Amino acid sequence: MNIVNILLLIAISYKQISSPYPYHAQQKNICLKAEEKKLYDLLMAYRKEKNLPPIPLSASLTFVAQSHVYDLQTNKPNNDICNLHSWSDKGKWSPCCYTSDHARAQCMWDKPKELTSYTGNGYEISYYTTGQATAPDALKTWKNSPGHNSVIINSDIWSKPWNAIGIGISKNYAVVWFGHLKDLKPSPKVCN
Repeated sequence: MNIVNILLLIAISYKQISSPYPYHAQQKNICLKAEEKKLYDLLMAYRKEKNLPPIPLSASLTFVAQSHVYDLQTNKPNNDICNLHSWSDKGKWSPCCYTSDHARAQCMWDKPKELTSYTGNGYEISYYTTGQATAPDALKTWKNSPGHNSVIINSDIWSKPWNAIGIGISKNYAVVWFGHLKDLKPSPKVCN
């Protein structure tokens, strides 16, 4: 092995280690960071207040959520036209400019099928702040938004029960993905 190949191998290894989700390359051992688990617990407590059942954690939807917050944080696909449900062209996914008229909603709904073995649609709520995203702040914002709150508590057009949920938080962003189908993969654990 020559010096160029060795340097390339070191650079690739460093890039994988520096990612907040280095295990995503293999989609193995998906886990929740502490703040992500806190958000899950707060969401389930809020649903309990509304006499709604808990939603099982999904490794597949968590992978999608964590991939998306990483893309939002790193590549910033959202702009004046494309909102927080958008995806950049800098990953192993198809790019998506999600506009406020919801005309391209399918590009978001398809992300779980595109990125994982999950066969159902995924539905996302997203949060951005100029500071550090926290579980309580994200949930407070969503509870105060009628559209987001409806997704969380299965009301209005979202009355069909959720059977899978995934959480992702990265610096300024938090997202939650919901699905009607159960995930056949084991639930993710909390990261060490």
